[in-house]
Amino acid sequence: MEINKAKGIIEAILFAVGREVKIKELMSALELSSSEIITIIESMKQDYKEQNRGLQIINVGESYQLCTKQEYYEYLYSILDKRSKPNLSQAAIETLAIIAYNPQITRAEIESIRGVNSDGTIYKLLDYNLIEETGKLDAPGKPGTYGVTSEFFRIFGFSNLDELPELPRYKLDENKQIVIDDIIEENSQQVSNEETQEANIEAEAPMPERETQAK
Repeated sequence: MEINKAKGIIEAILFAVGREVKIKELMSALELSSSEIITIIESMKQDYKEQNRGLQIINVGESYQLCTKQEYYEYLYSILDKRSKPNLSQAAIETLAIIAYNPQITRAEIESIRGVNSDGTIYKLLDYNLIEETGKLDAPGKPGTYGVTSEFFRIFGFSNLDELPELPRYKLDENKQIVIDDIIEENSQQVSNEETQEANIEAEAPMPERETQAK
């Protein structure tokens, strides 16, 4: 198939469906291999960039979606229905971040990290389709687990979880509690004295402690 025709077909498909389209779907529609589809889409991405188009093609896992460029959002906002954009509270953002950085996390683990009941926040995120139930943990009570959705990747501009920013590093006090006002800089000098190292424990943001799996 002539490449320009293939580009036109792919653009038409992505525009018409308005959602992420799996590579397998495009392979079936165009009767091309996965490597050919990927090559064509990468070429389309470059075309949009060089021509200063208002659209872009983003990766959502193993799928693609046609969307507007982020730099043009301010021009679209006054026209689009503002109610269609999720209005996330600070609690929702915190909970969403915990779930994104801890795939397959349970409700109890989320609340253990936040220190407060998170039922309402989780229901809100489910309603916005930013998170979903991903299964049951093999532990007493079979607690349900949560993970982020493709809608999360689309809204925040990530292709997968590997693109999430690296977690900041914090200083912990003697009780292993985060000293919020004393974030350790990534490029700070390495501590050479062992006693100082013990006094200033460096650790990543806390991860949930899993329940003992049922045998």
